[in-house]
Parts: sequence; C-alpha cells; structure tokens
Amino acid sequence: MPIKVLDRQTIEKIAAGEVIERPSAVVKELVENAIDSGAKDISVEIRNGGLELIRVTDNGCGIPKAEVRTAFLPHATSKITAIEDLQKVYSLGFRGEALSSIAAVTQTEIITKCRGDLTATDFEISGGEEVRMEEIGAPDGTTVIVRNIFFNTPARRKFMKTPVTEASYIADMMEKCALSHPDVSFRYIQNGATKMFTTGSGKLKDLVYALYGKDTLRETLELASETPYLRIHGLIGKPSLEKGNRGFENCFLNGRFIRSKVLEKAVETAYEPFMMQHRYPFVLLYLSLSPEEYDVNVHPSKREVRFMAESAVYDQVFGAVRGLLASQELIRQVRLSEEKEEEKKVYPSIEPFETRRSDSYIRETLKNAEASVAEDRKPAYRTEAGQGSAPAPSTPGEDAIGSGKGSAPAPSTPGEDGFGPGKGAAPAASTPGGETRKEDGAPVREDREKPVQQDLFKDRFLSEEGRKKHRLIGQLFRTYWLIEYDDRLFIVDQHAAHEKVLFERKMKQLAERVPVSQNISPPVTVTLTAREEVLLNRFIDAFTELGYEISGFGGREYVISAVPDDLFGLDMKSLFTEILGDLESSYGEKKPDMLLQKVASMSCKAAVKGHDLLSTEEADALIRELLTLENPYACPHGRPTIISITRAEMEKKFRRTV
Repeated sequence: MPIKVLDRQTIEKIAAGEVIERPSAVVKELVENAIDSGAKDISVEIRNGGLELIRVTDNGCGIPKAEVRTAFLPHATSKITAIEDLQKVYSLGFRGEALSSIAAVTQTEIITKCRGDLTATDFEISGGEEVRMEEIGAPDGTTVIVRNIFFNTPARRKFMKTPVTEASYIADMMEKCALSHPDVSFRYIQNGATKMFTTGSGKLKDLVYALYGKDTLRETLELASETPYLRIHGLIGKPSLEKGNRGFENCFLNGRFIRSKVLEKAVETAYEPFMMQHRYPFVLLYLSLSPEEYDVNVHPSKREVRFMAESAVYDQVFGAVRGLLASQELIRQVRLSEEKEEEKKVYPSIEPFETRRSDSYIRETLKNAEASVAEDRKPAYRTEAGQGSAPAPSTPGEDAIGSGKGSAPAPSTPGEDGFGPGKGAAPAASTPGGETRKEDGAPVREDREKPVQQDLFKDRFLSEEGRKKHRLIGQLFRTYWLIEYDDRLFIVDQHAAHEKVLFERKMKQLAERVPVSQNISPPVTVTLTAREEVLLNRFIDAFTELGYEISGFGGREYVISAVPDDLFGLDMKSLFTEILGDLESSYGEKKPDMLLQKVASMSCKAAVKGHDLLSTEEADALIRELLTLENPYACPHGRPTIISITRAEMEKKFRRTV
C-alpha cells in the first residue's frame, strides 16, 4: 500500500478521537475553558446523556469577535506562545485542541460577548465546517451549545453507553470540577432537573456539605502542611469513612484534578494502620506547587502528572496525613438505629447570574447547612516536611500481659509530640452520648447528631485519667470485653488488642536491639526479576540490619542463608518476595520502616485468640498497655480494636427516648 498524507477531515477526526472520548470529555473541556476565562458562575445542561445536547454557559471574559474563527482552528490557544511556556502553565487548558476537536465531531454553536462590547457574536460550525456567523444581543460571557456528538462518525457513536451511564460520567466529572474550584458557582442540569448546585462561597466545608451531605462532613478532619517546596491543605476522612474503591480519593494540583500513583500510595500507606486492607479513605487534598516541578503534558486528558521530586511529595503528604490521624482518638461508634438519608435539596430552574451571586441568596442557600452542621473550630493541623510521622510509643508497663512486674507509665500529653496544637491546647469534646441533660437528669436529644468518632480531648477513654472511670463489666462470647465509661459502652476485641500490643512492642524491640540471625539449612534460593534485583541491591543494608544474610548465586539467583530469629519457621521465600514487592511501590528515599513492620506483624502470631478465656486481671492489664501505644485503635491488619455505643443510642432502641 503506498504511503500518502491523510486529508484534513480525516486528520481532524483522528485528533478529535484522542481528546473527545465521550460526552463527559466535551463537558470537561468546555468547563475548563470557562474557568480559565475567569468565570465565577458556570451552568452545564445536558439532554439524553449529553448525546443530544450539551450547553455550557459562563460569565467569563468572552472571546473578541475577530478571534472567534481562530479559536476553532487546531492548536489555537491564548495560554502559551512558545515551548518554554509549558514549564509555567497555570491554566487548565493550553494545547488549543478542545474547540477544534469538539467542532470536528459535533454540531457546535458559540455565543460570546466581551465586557464593554455592544453586541455578542453567534458562530455556528458543523463537522469542522463553518455554517454562519452573525451579531446578536446577549449578556457578557460565553455559551457553547453542542448537539449530536459523533453525528458524522457513526462508528464512534455506536460504542457510547446508555444515556443514563453517560450522564453518570458527566455528573462525576462535574463534582470534580466543583471540588477543584470552591470559589466558582456550578449548576448541573440533566433533562431539565437540577442535579447539583454549589454557591461558590470558597469554603471547602460548604462544598463538601452540598456534594456529600452532613454525615460525610462531620467525619472529616482539616489538614494543612506547608514547606518552601509544597503547600498542602484540605479535608481527610476519619477511618470510619472508608470506601470500597478509590473514587473518593480526590487530589488537586494548582486547581487541576489529577491522578498520581505517588499521591495514592502516600495517602493509603498513611491510613494503613487505621484501616482494613482493600478499603480506601475519603480524601480531598489541594496541592500548590511551582509548575516547573511537575509535568502535566503527559496525556491528552491532562490528568496524569509526573513530579520532578517524587520522594519529597510522597514524604510530605504521608507525614501530614499520618500525623493528623495519629493525633486523634479514633474509637469507632456503632449506631444501633438506622437513620434515613437526608434528602438533598433540588434547586429550581436557573436564575440570572446576578441573583444567584447576591449575598442574600447565598445566605439563604446556606441557612440549613449552618443550622445543622457544627463548624469545627480546631486550628488546622500543620507539619513541616519530615515531621509527619507519629511519636514513638512509651515503654509498655511490665505488669501487662506477658510481662513482669511494674506499672504502665502515662501516655505523652497531646501537643508534646508535635502533632497536637500544643501543651494544654487539646480541643474540648462534645458531651458523650450526643445529648444534654435537664436538672432532673432526664436526657434531652439535640436536633443535630454528634460525630460518630470521638475527637481528641483531654479526658479520653484511653488515658490515665479516663481509666479511673472504667467499669469492667466482663467478657462476652469469650472474645469481647465490655467496659462502661461515662455515657458509653466500650467493647474491646481481645485478639485485635493483644495483637496490636505485641506488634508495637516488637517494633520497639526491633528498632532498639542488635539484630539476631538464625541460620537456615538448607539455604533458600530465590530468583528475582530485574526490578527486584535493583531493589535488593539498594536496600541490602536494611535487610542486613534486620538479620538477613543474603548472597549472590549467579545470574539473578540469590541465596538466603540466615533470617531474623523472629521469623524462623515461616515461609522465607514468599515473605522475602512480598517485602520486595512492597518496596517496589515505595517512593521514600530513606530506609523504609515497612521491613520492620513486616517482621513485627509476622512475629505477633502469639496473640490471644477469640474464645480464649482471660481473667479480669489479664484483661485489665491488656487495656492498661493499650494506653501506651501510638495507635491503639486498630490492629496491624486495620481491624478496629475498640468500638463504642452511646447510652443515647441504646435508649432509642429500647424506646426510652425518641
């Protein structure tokens, strides 16, 4: 077949196929253009999943009449002028592919007017060919109307999903746009019904309330971390706000929604001690970084980002998230009664921009939110790079399970470890049980619910002061211990709690002691991949410090002749390759603690099991040792060690209160 140059229409349709995958991609490109134009009000309306109609209206700067035709030419842009500008791009779009690609496979109309102009420009283009251009009357800003996507490429259109599915993609994308710019008011209309509305107040909590509801908002924590290199702020969910996929891990870089394996790994590793495997947290992280330190020009979607200093980004994100979680008391509260989900308000048809943006309108919109959501007045958590790790645990008392004589020391005061707000500055907690009381002692329920996890407070359950109020009731099912404390019932899983005690005790011993090796006969031979071999050579000193003796055996085969004495008798080959696999996904440049954690988790098999009968003294000693731990709220595998039930919840179940 002879080589020839493709015609212009074929080239445009191929280029459009790379940028415009489905209707949601059209909406994304048009909304990003609206944001770049300085718009503070953006309305998106779709019909039939966006396959029939997409209308995007904004109050931005508009396009001058003389530049309207040029805007639809391939690679026409006002964002950059030379290749050097790619190193300092702050705008969301810069390639000049959006309007050209959209017009190539749709019937497109644009109505645009700059501030100060007397008339607007109405320009229509179909399949890349101009249809008409005229002057009309219109308000400032731009409206783009896209009809019949892929009308001239039926092979592409037949692969579209159902209108309901395509609409769900658009709805998800609109949420990402709203989250990326809290200062912009977004309205999303589907088949005539308003599905989403944000006020553009600039307050992240207002935005989370509008998109996810009060139950999600009250389970979040404010986070802030700033260094000369990177500034981070946002909200992260408590471990109880766990999800089954990464759909709620949202990261934004300089106002752009991004996907990054570095950020995902940093966040999920930080949550690892607090959450079960294959569960994912709720995270809203906003990163501010010089454009010279990352590359967003990796993929046409501009969602994949490469960082120049991956380890620095990883360390700061991990430290900030882990430090904030470690500073909280994260005992999960169990709800005995199921409540109906709050119905989201459906907003009426579009009002003029001036009406929607008025102060009185915004105050009216937020009236219900302010009445039902308690503002968290705690200062934002801050950390410097490299200071985000949790404090080392105190030495366990020797009268705990498996120990000798002595007493457990009191845990360190919040604030002294660098994670709390400072000495004596721990914020006060709300009344346990989520209730107030009359003078006669009768409970009176408040209208709004209290958080389902206890925040950090001075006299908390796992503290020396709180322990004086413990009333140990007894053992349930020979597995759980029941403890009364104030207006709550706490339930301790003896196996998970003892496993965590042994884990942190072993971690401390491994960090302080001289390693002891145990020879194995015959030695274990492992064959590594090229990547695993590089990792082994990089971290060979760390393996040696733990007690491993590893030597080359020719090619990519290595011999393990000795292992840490704690691991003797385990499957050395699978454990070793598992550790290397964990190292491969680590972005830290320092000696990874995961080696210590892996050894410690493997060596805590001696924990008491469910159905093991413990005496009251042994259970009391176990709880006493929990006081000394860095993270006593979850076992090494992420299962909770303690849960609680409020007195108010139990009274509701027994119909003592309503």
